Amino acid sequence: MKVTIVGAGLLGVATAYFLSRQGHEVAVFDRCEAAGMDTCFANGGMLTPSQSEPWNQPGIFWKALAWLGHENSPFLVRPLALPSMLGWGLSFLRNSSRQCFDRNMKKNARLASYSLQVLRELRQTHDFHYDENTNGTIKVFTDRKNFMEIIERAGLYKELGIAYQVLDSSEVLSLEPSLATLGSALEGGIYYPDDESGDAHKFCQLLARQAQLQGVQFHHQIEVTGFANTLNQITSMITSCGNYTADVFVLAAGSYSTLLAKTVGLNLPVRPVKGYSLTIDISDRGQGSGPSIPVVDESMHIAMVPLGSRLRVAGTAELNGYDLKLRQSRIDNMYRYVARIYPDLAKARGGGSILEWTGLRPYCSDGVPVLGKTPFDNLFLNTGHGHLGWSMAAGSGKLVSDIICDIAPALNPEPYRLGR
Repeated sequence: MKVTIVGAGLLGVATAYFLSRQGHEVAVFDRCEAAGMDTCFANGGMLTPSQSEPWNQPGIFWKALAWLGHENSPFLVRPLALPSMLGWGLSFLRNSSRQCFDRNMKKNARLASYSLQVLRELRQTHDFHYDENTNGTIKVFTDRKNFMEIIERAGLYKELGIAYQVLDSSEVLSLEPSLATLGSALEGGIYYPDDESGDAHKFCQLLARQAQLQGVQFHHQIEVTGFANTLNQITSMITSCGNYTADVFVLAAGSYSTLLAKTVGLNLPVRPVKGYSLTIDISDRGQGSGPSIPVVDESMHIAMVPLGSRLRVAGTAELNGYDLKLRQSRIDNMYRYVARIYPDLAKARGGGSILEWTGLRPYCSDGVPVLGKTPFDNLFLNTGHGHLGWSMAAGSGKLVSDIICDIAPALNPEPYRLGR
C-alpha cells in the first residue's frame, strides 16, 4: 500500500516509522529542510503522563478574562484573534466543566502512558540517545491553595497508575537543591518518578533516519497546499511541486492540519496555541547551574528542563492565530523567571549562548488529540496534541499505523476519534 504523510514532525515521522515496519511504501512531505524543524524544534522536552490535564480547566473562563491583555499572564488571548477562534473557543469553554476536564485528562493520561512505553521500546531497540533523562519530574508550587487543590485530586493519578510523591518544601529542596532561591515562597511539590525528558528534535531526527533505512522517502522543502477529492475519497495531494497520488493519506501537519483539511470541507477542532522557549548553554557553568531534573512551576506554567549541556525553559500559552512573531514582552517574562531562580544564567542574555524560540502547538478544543479515521475512506489524522505532542508522539504513531493496517491496537482508539 502506498501511504503519503503530510508533516515530518514527531507525529508524522512516528507514523511513517510504524507503517514502514508493516511493509508499506511510505512518503513524507514537509515544507522544512529536515525532520523536526517546526513545533518540536525547541519545545519543552518533557515526556510526562503526569501533565495530562487539559488547559481548559474549571474556571479558565474567568482566568482568561482576568489575564486578557496582560503580557505577563501564563495564558494570553490576543483580542485580534478572537473572531477566528469563536467556535473553537466556545467548545473549549464547554469542555472546562469538572466532568469534562476529568474525563479528558484520563484520555490523555492513558495515551501518554502508552506512548512512553512505546518510546522506551524504540530507545532500547535502536539504542537512541537524545539527551534523555529518566529520573522523573517535579512540579513545584508557590501558591498554597493551588497546592492543596492538586493534592486533593491526586487520586485521579493513582487510578491511572501514575506514581507520585507529595513533598513539603524541605523535601523538594532535598531532591532539587538548586530551588533554594525560591525561599519561603516555596510551598511544596509533587514528584513524578516515572516521567522522562529529552530533546524532541534530536529524537525526531534519529527516528526519521531509522525510517529512511526502512525505506521511507522524505520530500523536504515542498509545501502541501491542499487535497482534491471525489465523494468519500481523497484523489490527490496538491503541493508547490505538483499533485501526488496515494492509496492512503495521513494528515500530521500540526496546527496547519486544520487549514489543509478545510480544502476538502473537513472541519477540525484544532487551532494553534503559541508557546515560547529559551535554550541556555550551561556547558561551562558547572554543577548546580540548573536543575538536575525537569521542574514545572504550576502557577506560571513554565518548565525548566535539563537537556545535556543545555537548559530548556519553556511554557506560556498565547492565542494569536498563526502568528510566529517572537514577542519580546513574552520572552522578557521568561528571563525574569530564570533570573529569580538562577540569576547567573539570566546574565548570559545577549551573549549568544541563549536561543530564543517560539512555536505553535496544535490544540484540540477539548484538550484531547484527534487520531485515526475521517469521513474520507483514505484520509487519516494524527494531530491536536497540544502541549503533549512529545509525550504522545510514539504511541500516537503506533496507534494510527495500527488503524490504517487494520491491526487491533493495544489502546482503544475510540476516545481520540474525530467527532467523538
